[in-house]
Amino acid sequence: MPLETPARIVRELARRGYNAEREAVTLLAGAADPAAALDAAVETAPDDALRLTTDHVRATLGTADSTGSTPSTPARDDSSPDTDAPPADTVPDADSPDPDPAGTDPSGTDVSTPPNPSETTTMPSESPVETKGSSASEAPERRPEPPEVDGDITGRSTGTGEYDDFVSVFRDRYETLSGQLRGRVNHRPTSAIDDMPGGSDVAMIGLVNDVRSSANGHWIVELEDTTGTFPCLITKDRDIADLVDELLLDECIAVEGTLSDDAGIVFVDALHFPDVPRTYRPNTADRHVQAALISDVHVGSQEFVADAWNRFADWLHTEEAAAVEYLLIAGDMVEGVGVYPDQDEELDIVDIYDQYERFSEHLKAVPGDLEIVMIPGNHDAVRLAEPQPAFDEELRDIMTAHDARIVGNPATVTVEGVSVLMYHGVSLDEVIAELPDEKASYDDPHRAMYHLLKKRHVAPKYGGHMRLAPEERDYLVVEDVPDVFHTGHVHKLGYGKYHNVLAVNSGCWQAQTAFQKSVNIDPDVGFAPILDLDTLDLTVRKFA
Repeated sequence: MPLETPARIVRELARRGYNAEREAVTLLAGAADPAAALDAAVETAPDDALRLTTDHVRATLGTADSTGSTPSTPARDDSSPDTDAPPADTVPDADSPDPDPAGTDPSGTDVSTPPNPSETTTMPSESPVETKGSSASEAPERRPEPPEVDGDITGRSTGTGEYDDFVSVFRDRYETLSGQLRGRVNHRPTSAIDDMPGGSDVAMIGLVNDVRSSANGHWIVELEDTTGTFPCLITKDRDIADLVDELLLDECIAVEGTLSDDAGIVFVDALHFPDVPRTYRPNTADRHVQAALISDVHVGSQEFVADAWNRFADWLHTEEAAAVEYLLIAGDMVEGVGVYPDQDEELDIVDIYDQYERFSEHLKAVPGDLEIVMIPGNHDAVRLAEPQPAFDEELRDIMTAHDARIVGNPATVTVEGVSVLMYHGVSLDEVIAELPDEKASYDDPHRAMYHLLKKRHVAPKYGGHMRLAPEERDYLVVEDVPDVFHTGHVHKLGYGKYHNVLAVNSGCWQAQTAFQKSVNIDPDVGFAPILDLDTLDLTVRKFA
């Protein structure tokens, strides 16, 4: 096979078990005889090497030069079938008037819709800017900084499943989130409210213990704090009655109101969520650098779209992708085994370890100088209960070719000063099931993400789809506001801004399975949201 393009060089290296830095691939493709240069680079690589470095290839080509071969640097061929670079369109940001009222969140936050499959769309953060790219002569050498990780449960799990462990995690949830609400209300514990006379003004913070309707259509919300429980009445004629539809069991809220004459219930006048401050201003990088946000690769499934993945990997080797220095994968690297009924009938690879071996092979097609961060999902070979620790050593050994940073789910990853909360997203099923369609749906997964930001917890409701691993502290609380919130799981593309926090659900790399068809899931396949870390502009590229 001729090796005149970087994409073909990458595929040949991957076939031989190697990854390579982007510049190393460019040097090989520009050699007078690319095939001979590749052979020489592989033959002279150290025995334990899994990645060809730029320095190694330069040294190899330098040796070839002394025998008369002269490497050259090829100009980029925009007509190459190995690249996918559709034109860019612009959609409104969170501060622009929404041309489609149906696309406006009740909070006033504009949202965007998935792009036409043949287009690339760009979502600017504050104002439209020119999409940045570099010519071959101007392409900077990648110099990604190692990401900083916070909130990772890996190696710190202490829960044994005893009753006291569950008490501990919910107590920590209450203490942390109530601390965020105390500056907004004059909180009194339940035990103190019990002793107050009827007609008193009261405010309390608690976890939602129960929500039920009364005979005349009002709502009774029972709140629980560390001293007891107390019922709160929200009448149906209040403006805040609409907020009852958003409540999930076990989330933390604050109420203000007046005690009834018999002091047995609080008539609620105001309801508060921990929420993201409307004044929040996200951090940005101090140089032009990009991160690709993807999830749900599902290698091992018969429906894994390998061709789309290869086009994505090939594009990462082009000059157009020169600024992409980070790849953040939000879970479900593989299809897994026994995850749903009759899954074995839809598997291309039936052994879980073989699935990770194949995933590792596909990862070799990605430039070797990218910083990769990955978290597990519910299809991966880790415990299902959240927070999920990272892969064990056996799986890490399988995926050493790219030296990826493997952390738990959820985790906050800071790259170039921008904090990205990565969460696979199992709780999105619960949010979408519990909330009205106009507030959360699979077609607009980012709206469901807004509610998690509003509640400052990635999985507030315990039970149902959500499995909780009790720990000394609640690792699922969103204690610090992220600049970007990245999820997957639902296999749908959606993105928008909530109080200046960019929420992105990045779709998947698996075509519709028979099981998905049976539950009416139509996946968004082969999308790669590309985030400008210096502006928080988002460009969505489609490779399927």
